[in-house]
Amino acid sequence: MKKEIDIVVIGAGPVGLFTVFEAGLLGLKCVLIDNLDKVGGQCAELYPEKPIYDIPGVPFQTAQEHVDALIEQIKPFDYEVFLEQRVDELMGVKKDDQEFWSVRTNMGNEFITKNVFIAAGAGSFEPRRPPNIDDPDKFKDKGVTYAVRSKSTYKDKNVFIFGGGDSALDWTIELSKIAKSINLVHRRDAFRGALHSEEQMRELVSKGKVNLLTPYVIEDIFGTSSVTSVSLKNFDTKEIETFDADELLFLFGLNKKLGPILEWDIELNSKKIKVNTENFETTRSGIFAVGDINDYPGKLDLILSGFHETTLAVQEAYKRINPGERVPFGYTTSNSKLQKKLGVLKD
Repeated sequence: MKKEIDIVVIGAGPVGLFTVFEAGLLGLKCVLIDNLDKVGGQCAELYPEKPIYDIPGVPFQTAQEHVDALIEQIKPFDYEVFLEQRVDELMGVKKDDQEFWSVRTNMGNEFITKNVFIAAGAGSFEPRRPPNIDDPDKFKDKGVTYAVRSKSTYKDKNVFIFGGGDSALDWTIELSKIAKSINLVHRRDAFRGALHSEEQMRELVSKGKVNLLTPYVIEDIFGTSSVTSVSLKNFDTKEIETFDADELLFLFGLNKKLGPILEWDIELNSKKIKVNTENFETTRSGIFAVGDINDYPGKLDLILSGFHETTLAVQEAYKRINPGERVPFGYTTSNSKLQKKLGVLKD
């Protein structure tokens, strides 16, 4: 498929989704491309039930609720999403004596555009697997998980959590409220997470609500159609013990990759994309980087920062599509044209 579009957004996380909203207000159309099988980025894939407290005007949302609200917000606008696809090629092309970008995916789709928005968060990523287990994914979603998508999965189950960082500590504390048993497995009796989280975990251990297994590493996973037990090796004594288990939650962090972005001749700074702060354009005209993927003096990796960045970037995208025209501006609270676009004011 080959298609011309106003803005190609690489990444369908919160900032990518909000780009659709800001573009829609200006009458611009977007396509979103993401290598995941769902929209929402890390919020949906890795921690959908984690709380978010720093969205202005929203005291509390889970990450998935935040994604759902953004999807609802962009419903009035015409956009397309291409999931489980990766942008493999980005090259400049000429059309009617004008400069465009050709964006090609690994599925053979091509988009011709004047504006490319890289909203890829930390880049492409996948959870780290236990290194000594052959094909742990044969039990994926059948007792092996790499993120908590629904807490109900672990209700009244014998749960083993592997890891020593914030996620392992946080989910040990949270799931101890609903699981039949919680076992936290780590190769040493020292943790990388927040001190207050470790203190909470150790208090639960002292009360018998969490079983702390250190220094242990996973040895093997057993089961037919689903996980039934797990064996652990003591890191010091090399003794192997087997435990009944229903759910194994591996929280070893992520393997993050910039992937093909490295080949696009865009200036980087410590594996992030360097941008200006006027419109968050990269060192290549018409390519913008918004959200956690970019870098500039004073940069904060917050969702709300990404919203600000993409709002200004969309303004520049409009100018590139409509050179010489003033960018239309109005307040959604009072502008009837914008309210019609949003569907809150009928003709």
